Amino acid sequence: MNYPTNVKYTNEHEWIRLEGEVAYVGITDYAQAQLGDIVFVDIPTEGETLAAGDVFGTIEVVKTVSDLFLPVAGEVLEQNQALADQPELVNKDPYGEGWIIKIKPAADADFGALLDAEAYKALINE
Repeated sequence: MNYPTNVKYTNEHEWIRLEGEVAYVGITDYAQAQLGDIVFVDIPTEGETLAAGDVFGTIEVVKTVSDLFLPVAGEVLEQNQALADQPELVNKDPYGEGWIIKIKPAADADFGALLDAEAYKALINE
């Protein structure tokens, strides 16, 4: 498993990486491995402002559909258009080309409530 230290993690297996005013959000390496082959990513919330923990979309695998939860409050700016034709990028490179959305975090976004790599690793190895 891959646990980058430049991202923060949620208990629901999403990650977030802040780059200036914009944050990238995706699912963790652990999550994609547990889900299996991803066949579709649906993000109906583009342009919406959501609270931390709100569902921002779904990810579909061969046998199930899973909700995606926003790690911090913010506005969904854009979805990764590459996933429309290549949803398997989430499996191949979950922290890079397989990012799912970009958000503009709210002014009061609570990054401190998220897990660092060590805490996330402890969570999934419980």
